[in-house]
Amino acid sequence: MSGVIVSMRRTLLSCTSLARNSLLGGALAALLPAAPAEAADLVDTLSILLDFNRQELAVLATALALLGFSVMAAILLMRTRVRTATNEAQLRARIGELQLQSDRFGALLFAEPQILISWPAGDNRAQISGDIAMVLPRDSSPQRVLAFGTWLPPEPALQMDHAVDALRDRGDGFQLTVTTAHGHTLEAIGRAIGGQAIVRIRELSGLRRDLAETHLRYKALSDETEMLRGFAAAAPWPIWAKGENGALTYANPAYVRATEAASITDAHERKLELLDSADRTAMERGLKDAASFTSRLPIVIGGERRMYDVRAVNVGSGSVGVAIDASEADALSSALVRMAEAHRRTLDQLSSGVAVFDGHRRLAFYNDSYRRLWDLDRTFLDADPDDSSVLDQLRAARKLPEQPDFRAWKAKLHEAYRAVETAKDTWYLPDGRALSVVTTPNPEGGVTYLFDDVTESLELARRFDGMIRVQRETLDSLAEGVAVFGSNGKAQLFNPAFVRMWKLSSDAMRDEPHIQTVEGWCHQLFDEPQVWRQIREAITSIENRADVPLKLERKDGSVLDGMIRPLPDGATMLTFQDITDTENVERALRERNEALEAADQMKVDFVHHVSYELRSPLTTIIGFAHFLSDPSTGPLTPKQAEYLDYVTKSTNALLALTNNILDLATIDAGAMKLELGPVDVSKTIELAAEGIQDRLATDRIRLKVEIAPDIGSFIGDEKRVVQVLYNLLANAVGFSPQDSTVGISARRTERSVVFTVTDSGPGIPADMKDKVFNWFESRSQGSRHRGAGLGLSLVRSFVELHGGKVRVDSIVGRGTVVICDFPTDQAAHRDAAE
Repeated sequence: MSGVIVSMRRTLLSCTSLARNSLLGGALAALLPAAPAEAADLVDTLSILLDFNRQELAVLATALALLGFSVMAAILLMRTRVRTATNEAQLRARIGELQLQSDRFGALLFAEPQILISWPAGDNRAQISGDIAMVLPRDSSPQRVLAFGTWLPPEPALQMDHAVDALRDRGDGFQLTVTTAHGHTLEAIGRAIGGQAIVRIRELSGLRRDLAETHLRYKALSDETEMLRGFAAAAPWPIWAKGENGALTYANPAYVRATEAASITDAHERKLELLDSADRTAMERGLKDAASFTSRLPIVIGGERRMYDVRAVNVGSGSVGVAIDASEADALSSALVRMAEAHRRTLDQLSSGVAVFDGHRRLAFYNDSYRRLWDLDRTFLDADPDDSSVLDQLRAARKLPEQPDFRAWKAKLHEAYRAVETAKDTWYLPDGRALSVVTTPNPEGGVTYLFDDVTESLELARRFDGMIRVQRETLDSLAEGVAVFGSNGKAQLFNPAFVRMWKLSSDAMRDEPHIQTVEGWCHQLFDEPQVWRQIREAITSIENRADVPLKLERKDGSVLDGMIRPLPDGATMLTFQDITDTENVERALRERNEALEAADQMKVDFVHHVSYELRSPLTTIIGFAHFLSDPSTGPLTPKQAEYLDYVTKSTNALLALTNNILDLATIDAGAMKLELGPVDVSKTIELAAEGIQDRLATDRIRLKVEIAPDIGSFIGDEKRVVQVLYNLLANAVGFSPQDSTVGISARRTERSVVFTVTDSGPGIPADMKDKVFNWFESRSQGSRHRGAGLGLSLVRSFVELHGGKVRVDSIVGRGTVVICDFPTDQAAHRDAAE
């Protein structure tokens, strides 16, 4: 026992020495802090029993603690290894089970062809598995599945791109049914599962495929129905649908407006119909017999009757119909028929032969000139012969040009049916005629032949060439200067007189100089810029081409009368004539005429002035003469009464003359106004005859009055008509010899009342007939008549103011007849201002 203790002590001493020289001693010292008194007593007791000191005892406790810790660690390690082995066995079993489950799920998942695409969270690279051969060739890269445009049409590919982007960005799931470019129907489903975006693509088959195709058809039909409904709603034509019983099931807004209904329900409830009963019956009968109905019917919409093309067809158990406004088309069709008929009538009036062959080369139209040109039988032409038959018949009648190979010639002519351009040719017929032939392809097929007999035209062309030569010779012999400038402004033609008149060089003019060059040469004689600009513009202008007269006073004192005349071919002819002598004579005559007009005006002004100045004193003299003749002023001696009578007659005559002059002056000034009203013809003649009764009695002249029973009245100025008849009667009495007869008659025509005054005087010479109505033209012609020569002037003026006419018929030695026509209609009345 003591040996063991000694050995332990030795070991402890070794440990103590180690503890002193290492960190272990510090650790033990820390583990053994100052203990309470009981611990101290325990240590002391152990130290005595084991003969250890305190330090050795601490080392011993540490060693025992280490030994216990090692034992415990070994025990725990063994238990952990046992538990780990158990867990590993369990995990291996679980992995096996999961592997089996994964194999079962994989087998189940890929039992049908499909493709799985997954994007782990935070990873842009997709993991693709499954059978890609269903959308791509077998040797393709799986990543090409994401290029949807390579195996889908553009619209589904874009739809897939948007759906996949929404799935990855926001987790929005989707389910699409698409059809590949090869016609396979696929279903694409996208879901966000476990933080991954997964897209499953599989081919539909069986019931799912039928359901998908049904869905696609439903969507297409729905879109089509929506589109058709939108079209029907926007269409301006009434569209409707009816059920099997004939009740209205659908109507578009145009139908509702046409029937003046508030809505389709209102139209259905009120049974408003677009067509009237007779047309509806005809439509129902047509739908029943032929399953369709088409007709152009009149329909009243908005109070206006218009033509509509109504079409209806049976659809399913009902019918649908539409009414299309055909008023404009109907009008255009009628106008087209009228136009075609008018064209036919016009073509029949043409001298050119016209024949139209259709696309089958059969005669569709010909005019009468064509038949007469070829002398063909109308029955043959009305049978619509083909082009070859017509040519063969013409050839048999030897009416076509002689050809060495008629078949080749005819084939070349028929190339017009395949041509696109118009062709022209000239046929020289065996009978000596020459025909211009124009073949024009028709847009709708066929050819139009136009035949013109140009025999006379060719002859005229030959004559024209000869005429041109004659005209050139004639032009060269003219004394008038002539030059023709083309539309380009260059001289094309001139005669020697033009060269001499402007002192030009013939050689220089033959070089066709421009008008500006010719202008520069002519400046030495005439340099007015405005006139030359007018000449240049008239020659070079393409619009407003008209004759322009010119009058040039040149520096050498000569005067030229010129004319710029446009020619039909676009050229312009410039002519000049030397009128220097004529101008001098005209200038002298003009000056003399101006002097005569001034003198005549002075005469008129003098007459006006004197007339007005005479009227005032005459009125005074007449007034005092009447005053003196009044018995209230006192008795007059017979001689004084005789003298006063002479004064009264003279002043009255002078006043009448003055009034006549004033009337003529008023008419001449345009200030005379007629006081229109009913004019009694019989009363008017009676009033005019009263004024000449004393002269009739003095000269023993008988007045013969002839008035038609139905003369009636007319609209005019009665005072002026009486004045006209009085002057005519006074003039007739003045020129008639004693014991003769003066006649006055009145008759009514369709548009006027005609007064005729006749006398048996000396008559009027032929050279005086145009002067008797002039002022102060009075010649006695060997009669007793004396006067100022104003009566007939007033007669013409007053009659013309009424819109009538005066004419004189006279034979020298046998008397004169004056006829006055007064119109009865209001339109003929006018005043002097007109």
